[in-house]
Amino acid sequence: MSSCARPRCRPRFLLALVTAVVTSLTGAEAALAEPQRSNAGTVPTPADDPFYRPPTPLPPGEPGDVIRSRQIAVRVEPTGIAPVPVAAWQVLYRSTSATGKPIAVTGTVLVPRVPWLAGTRPLVSYAVGTHGLGDQCAPSYKMRAGTENEVALIAQPLMRGWAVVLTDYPALGTPDVHHYAVGRAAGQAMLDAARAAQRLPGPGLSPSGPVGFWGYSQGGQAAAFAGELQPSYAPELKTVGAVAGGVPRDLIKLARYVDGGPFFGLALGAIAGYRSAYPDLPYDELVNDKGRKLVAQAGEDCVATMAVRGAFHRLVDLTTVPDVLENPAWRARLTENRPGQRKPTAPVLLYHGDLDELIPYHIARPLLDDYCRLGATVEWKTMPVSEHISGDVVGAPVAVNWLANRFLGTPAGSSC
Repeated sequence: MSSCARPRCRPRFLLALVTAVVTSLTGAEAALAEPQRSNAGTVPTPADDPFYRPPTPLPPGEPGDVIRSRQIAVRVEPTGIAPVPVAAWQVLYRSTSATGKPIAVTGTVLVPRVPWLAGTRPLVSYAVGTHGLGDQCAPSYKMRAGTENEVALIAQPLMRGWAVVLTDYPALGTPDVHHYAVGRAAGQAMLDAARAAQRLPGPGLSPSGPVGFWGYSQGGQAAAFAGELQPSYAPELKTVGAVAGGVPRDLIKLARYVDGGPFFGLALGAIAGYRSAYPDLPYDELVNDKGRKLVAQAGEDCVATMAVRGAFHRLVDLTTVPDVLENPAWRARLTENRPGQRKPTAPVLLYHGDLDELIPYHIARPLLDDYCRLGATVEWKTMPVSEHISGDVVGAPVAVNWLANRFLGTPAGSSC
């Protein structure tokens, strides 16, 4: 018998497993990017920065209108590549909550300093993967502080000369608990980020310029919803396509998959996010004291802490009912935020790692069938021998090349 087969080694094994999970969930910085020079000590966090506090009430306007903006300094320096010289702005813009209420969302607009000589500069609305729910996790803050771990992904469209806008998502940075995993709200925030970038005077982007959407994991859910909602919510956007990777298509099935395992912290984050986005959902009568404490902590954590704190808990131990996922109100809201229920009119690319340990392939793959049934133009790319993070890394060039062809006007293929 090896030493690690003994019961006393189980804590060591669990610690190693959770450490591996945290490395994965934080974006695998060694794989994605060199850590940037940190300015975290000199840049105020959103909690201490008045920029992130929207005026009350919001000024009159339409979704995508810029409430305030400021030019900022960021550093975009992917591994082994020279820094990408960009002009950058933070924006506070109008958007819409999942329940249809006007809200303010923050984001970052990045424009390469090189001139664009081939007509109108394209714009990519980019949605990050899970950063966490605490305001200090907002990508607009992390871009200024030099701690954003998706710079190697963000740099790829910038090196093509395209502009990029990153939404912070609803209530990430701004007051309230981030509406984590609420696809409708995230998709609308992506669409309104594109509108805000085109309306902001400084970047010089045309409102009639081509727009593409791209995101992975949480960002993949957002990008899928952006593609689906664009025809009705933002029909004026000249959308060339949406790229959605690692999509958590069915949150009910995903919750059952992570229950009791190393990724359960994400389920706690989703509970916190849905409670914030939908205040009418039953909560106190369904969640016990232990569950309420963990959910409250998840609402303040970034992803690494959330993953460790939430690992290996079980829903049944945190709730007052045998199966909270069968509660009609919660089930309805989770189902409402499943992509694949509306036809995107612009083409879609879906990609997923075949060994994804966080969002299993069999949960994501039916989204292709959903879009095919709706008559959408959709392609599916399997990232071979890839788990969640490597699927993101190897899928990024595929995503950018696909968008490049859409910006050129090349017709998209179909996997239907």
